Amino acid sequence: MAALGSISFLRSCGATTIRAFGASSLKAAPKAVAFAPFNPQRLSPPLPSRRLISHVRATSNEEDASKAAAATADSGAPTIFDKIINKEIPSTIVYEDDKVLAFRDISPQAPVHILVVPKLRDGLTQLGKAEERHVDILGQLLHAAKIVAEKEGILDGFRVVINNGPDACQSVYHLHLHVLGGRQMKWPPG
Repeated sequence: MAALGSISFLRSCGATTIRAFGASSLKAAPKAVAFAPFNPQRLSPPLPSRRLISHVRATSNEEDASKAAAATADSGAPTIFDKIINKEIPSTIVYEDDKVLAFRDISPQAPVHILVVPKLRDGLTQLGKAEERHVDILGQLLHAAKIVAEKEGILDGFRVVINNGPDACQSVYHLHLHVLGGRQMKWPPG
């Protein structure tokens, strides 16, 4: 029984030889023999963490939503952003002028996450659909992003993101900029 206890102890202590227990009545083990610590994870493959599973599930949901949205992208039907612009749906407005509206994202990915949208879509459902006639509004959107960053106190470090199409997980087909900040941004982004 004492030998069994010693072996259990040896397993949990890692690289310890039998001779460390002064077991002189036992046959001497070769000097190089050592026991590895017991590691139950060696018996089965590692399971993915809950966070990884949630991220995979969320990513899959985002991909599904973007593919569904792409199917009706050019239908001309009002988007959720049109309803926010028309004040049919409440939002927390951060900045507004005659051509641009900026409001807080309802699912923020950073401490500061503001969406900047043109008030008039004019066929500009995504950046890939931009034409020469959109040059002015594109510039106004970027300038509004700078104003928002300044108002939010993140002018020293922020990111502007435009998702274009289903492969970029665009889920609302009304061109919009994400202004993200308030934390250290990583690279590459995603």
